[in-house]
Amino acid sequence: MHQGKEVSLRSDAQRNRERILDVALAELTRSADVPLSAIAKKACVGQATFYRNFPSREALVLEVYRHEMQQVADAATHLAATREPDVALREWMDHLARFAMAKAGLADAIRQAAGAPGDHGKPGHGPVTSAAESLLRTGEEAGTIRPGVTADDFFLAIAGLWQVDPHGDWQPRVGRLLDLVMDGLRAGAPDR
Repeated sequence: MHQGKEVSLRSDAQRNRERILDVALAELTRSADVPLSAIAKKACVGQATFYRNFPSREALVLEVYRHEMQQVADAATHLAATREPDVALREWMDHLARFAMAKAGLADAIRQAAGAPGDHGKPGHGPVTSAAESLLRTGEEAGTIRPGVTADDFFLAIAGLWQVDPHGDWQPRVGRLLDLVMDGLRAGAPDR
C-alpha cells in the first residue's frame, strides 16, 4: 500500500512540474520579467513546490527551453511511427515552427538567463538536430526525400522561420515557407 502512494506522489510531482513548465512558457513568452510567484499561482502550486523544482529564474527559463526542444524532438518519433516519411517530416516542421515562435517570445528571458552568473547548463539543440536528421534519413530511405540532405542543410533552408514576427498572424506565412522547403526536399527524390 505504501509503495502505491509513493508512485502516486511521483506522478503528482511530475504533473506539477509539467504544469509549471506550461504556465511558464506562456507567461515568459508574454514578459521576460513576469514574477515567479505569478507563475506558481497560475500553475496552482505553492512556492515550496515551485522552488523545489526550479530554484531560480534562470533554472526555470532554461528548463522551459529544454522541455520545449525535447517535445519537438519527441514529436518526430511519434510522427515517424504514424505517418508516411514525407508527411511526418512536413508535420514535424509545423511543430518546429511553433517552437520557433515560442522561442522568439522567450528570447529576452533566455538571454537574461544565459547571461546570469553561474553555470545553468546552457541548453544545446542536439535533440532537435537529431530528430531532423532521423526524419530526413527515413524519408531518404523511403525515396520521398532527395538524397544527401543533412540536418544542417535543412536548418539553413528554414532559417527564414526566425525572421517571422511571432506576435502577428505568422501561421499562414510560415505554412507557405515550409511548403516551399518541403517541395524542395521532395524534388529529386527517387519516388517522385
